[in-house]
Amino acid sequence: MGSRHFLTLQDLSKEEFKQILGRASELKKSHHKGDIYQPFIGKVMAMIFEKSSTRTRVSFETGMAQLGGSAMFLSPNDTQLGRGESIEDSAKVISSMVDIVMLRTFSQESIENFAAHSSVPVINALTDAHHPCQLLADMQTYIEHKGSIQGKRVVWVGDGNNMCQSYMHAAEMLDFELFIACPEGFEPCSTLLDQLSSRVTLMRDPSVAITGAHLVATDTWASMGQESEKTLREKAFSGFQVNEKIMDLASSDALFMHCLPAHRGLEISETIMESKWSVVWDEAENRLHSQKALIEFLLSDKK
Repeated sequence: MGSRHFLTLQDLSKEEFKQILGRASELKKSHHKGDIYQPFIGKVMAMIFEKSSTRTRVSFETGMAQLGGSAMFLSPNDTQLGRGESIEDSAKVISSMVDIVMLRTFSQESIENFAAHSSVPVINALTDAHHPCQLLADMQTYIEHKGSIQGKRVVWVGDGNNMCQSYMHAAEMLDFELFIACPEGFEPCSTLLDQLSSRVTLMRDPSVAITGAHLVATDTWASMGQESEKTLREKAFSGFQVNEKIMDLASSDALFMHCLPAHRGLEISETIMESKWSVVWDEAENRLHSQKALIEFLLSDKK
């Protein structure tokens, strides 16, 4: 049996997904008590970044250190990846020297190609199509605050981007209803919408979508690589800001999440992240704990 990879949430079974979420909370409690848990002494993670990052780098590097291993930062500027070496060749070489690889890149096809030629587990730390690690943290955060998300009304407001598409996978795997409020022309993948039509509803009015919601999540309107579209996107999304007024329409016990970095005054109001609904800081911290659980799962599973 070869290495397990984590390229989308659907690389896990539903039970494995729930198992990792539960384990993440266990590791969090243990860490907060000051327990030392280092099952992977001597293990090395290669962290390949073709997109810049704060939370992803800090959480993975810290996580590997806390698990007893180490992590090395690699960027195209510092490696042959930036000088034309093929993904296939790079994957073969890098995976022959390390125990696990984390890749943050643009194309989903690129990470799938890397994983196909890697002899060790590969983790998708973000592509233009999916951001499954963030969904581990988001789902862990909801469960820690409110219990099971099964049957709940979850609303995504904004672009049908990588986060939105990973929320779509999570809806199918954890059995919740997802409502996507986005303007025309900014929908998620139509194939994915068709596949998950029993779980996902596309809407145009965020006020209608958020009414009665148990969880509301959003993201920046212009993701990395879309900077040239910033003005166009700000105009298209002008009615899609998540603010206190619209959150008042949600369920009385609703939560608000944002994967960060946030642009106050654009996709969110200036103060929503400090509001009674917000769990964004717990959500950010949980990147560390959920990814430690994921690393443990993949390295323990490796044959």
